[in-house]
Amino acid sequence: MDIAALSGEIFGFIPLGDIMLYITPFSLFMFAGALIFTFLIAISKTETQVEAEFGSLEDNRISIDLKEFKIRRFLAIICGLATSGAMITGDLFNFTLFVTLIGILNIGIVSAVKIIDVLDSAFQYGLIAMISSMPLFSGAALILGATGTLSILNLAQIQPNPMVYFGSALILIGLLGESGVAPFYATKAEMFRTPGSPFILIIHLSSLLIITRAIEILLIINTF
Repeated sequence: MDIAALSGEIFGFIPLGDIMLYITPFSLFMFAGALIFTFLIAISKTETQVEAEFGSLEDNRISIDLKEFKIRRFLAIICGLATSGAMITGDLFNFTLFVTLIGILNIGIVSAVKIIDVLDSAFQYGLIAMISSMPLFSGAALILGATGTLSILNLAQIQPNPMVYFGSALILIGLLGESGVAPFYATKAEMFRTPGSPFILIIHLSSLLIITRAIEILLIINTF
């Protein structure tokens, strides 16, 4: 499929060896959005979570200490940068690597909390993410074997065949697990109960942007 027809006119290319990044209005908007949110996270201070105590009119305030704050802010910034990279990469394999890295960072952002339900949810999500990496990379490998390239620019010019369709289906399955969306959302939902906003919001934002970018890529390589 013509990239310009789906994502807008290509503004330019950024060659990095065998990897060719390309900039379109669609990718630039998501890239800038991810960077802006990452910058806001870098300069933000964590909020104190206030919960109502059941059976009383008292409030329960939960805050995180300085050491945990620094760790979670660092991981949130790296997650934002990885999300930004996934928005403009022109290589399918690098996109899958960014997706896997984001999944690992999502677990790391909440791994230091001392809330059993949150840690249990992160553990379950980690299992789903590890399992999902197999169809994710298998799909990219099948597309490489069927076409001889993982460049999105080149794949857009190649007539898709059954192996490309099958590889794309595997990538989609892997993305659903890595991003923690339906039907795997139940393994990730409890993670949002952890204190530490706005750092926790990058988990949700990265999933939304990754799914949006994945839909664009899959449409490009599966439509001729």
